Amino acid sequence: MIALLLRLIVVFFVVHDSSHTINDNNFGWESWEMGWTARSIFLGRGFSSPFLPITGPTALVPPLYPYLIAGAFHLFGMYTSASAFAVLAFNSLCSALTCIPLYYLVRNSLQERVARIASFAWAVYPFAVYFSADRVWDYALTGLLFTCCLLAAQKLHTRGMLGWAGFGLLYGVAVLSNPSIVSLLPFFLLIAMYQVWRARGAWFSKALIASVAFILVCTPWTIRNERVMHANFFMRDGFWLEFYAGNNGDTTASNSAFAHPASNPAEMDKYQQMGETAYMAQKHDLAVDFVKHHPGFFAVATLRRIVRFWTGFWSFSPSYLKFEPMDLPNVPFCLFLMFFMVKGLLRWRRYDRAALLPYLMALVIFPLPYYITHSSMDYRQPIEPIIIVLVSIGLFGAGKKLISPSPAEEDTLTYDDACEVQTEPEAVLV
Repeated sequence: MIALLLRLIVVFFVVHDSSHTINDNNFGWESWEMGWTARSIFLGRGFSSPFLPITGPTALVPPLYPYLIAGAFHLFGMYTSASAFAVLAFNSLCSALTCIPLYYLVRNSLQERVARIASFAWAVYPFAVYFSADRVWDYALTGLLFTCCLLAAQKLHTRGMLGWAGFGLLYGVAVLSNPSIVSLLPFFLLIAMYQVWRARGAWFSKALIASVAFILVCTPWTIRNERVMHANFFMRDGFWLEFYAGNNGDTTASNSAFAHPASNPAEMDKYQQMGETAYMAQKHDLAVDFVKHHPGFFAVATLRRIVRFWTGFWSFSPSYLKFEPMDLPNVPFCLFLMFFMVKGLLRWRRYDRAALLPYLMALVIFPLPYYITHSSMDYRQPIEPIIIVLVSIGLFGAGKKLISPSPAEEDTLTYDDACEVQTEPEAVLV
């Protein structure tokens, strides 16, 4: 309730902020492709026209969130303050509800005190508030769905066939919101399969049920893309545009504005003339050719994107900060988060390495596509709940008895680690 109230207060001031402009062509609040696609759905043109001009069918964005925006348009009018408030309030609700699976996720592995700290930290976390109450995008919805998936995966090995099917269905819905999380599904399934195998259970049939359920959710949209877009891809077709935007020789920003049709009229003309499928194929050829001839640039740019993903830093040049002024306060804040996130990882490693594994995989695997394309704070929103859990542990400890360390680890135990050791009430009485 604290999280929801805080976000709705921000929504109220954001919607009534005179600097945001709503008109017949713009939903405001950086809705961009999401808002324009929702406009096409509302106008009866189907899932199409992800930019301002009417351009025809698209697969540039995943389907779930644009249809939700279109639903708000039907209820409150297209591009109205009421529909903006409704969408941002929905985002805020999703972000606030994330406290619940986050709480149980931590309580299942550690103590309730740590779970309460982590969920309250999420309630007041500045990035969680901003990206839900000020941006019309899928961040909050995906964060909620993915945290629920992580919670389901945590106990998946103890579930029956129905539980595994439900996990597959839930993960499929989450991917319809944001396909970037699909890379973690095989690893979550492998962990659960291994645990069932150790217990001599039906690991293969359970994994098969979960996979079939996931495929059933995602296949209709994949078939739609093949028939409408006349191309084979999983969920959306914009990868090579994003890859080209980050690998074209321009380093003034992580994501070159001139590479996108939404911000470059010349690119918009090409997109309209060629059509989306041919346009993306051309970006593929240009990007691959550039990397082949400039491998050094690609390596350095990738390293810079890794740094930006975790620290928020790209450049401190005045020309860059003119358009990205928030990078100045973001960098020290992100460094603070990263320091305690790593500390949280190291602390948790001493308690339960198996419980930590899914979190570690998410931190390692999820960012990989952004390392090679372009990165910024908004792209890491699906795993922000995980970051907050680890930061909370890094700041306040895990509140759980240490596992027996190896002789080598005993020498590395710090005073802080020793002070963290807590026992259950019964042990205290003894």
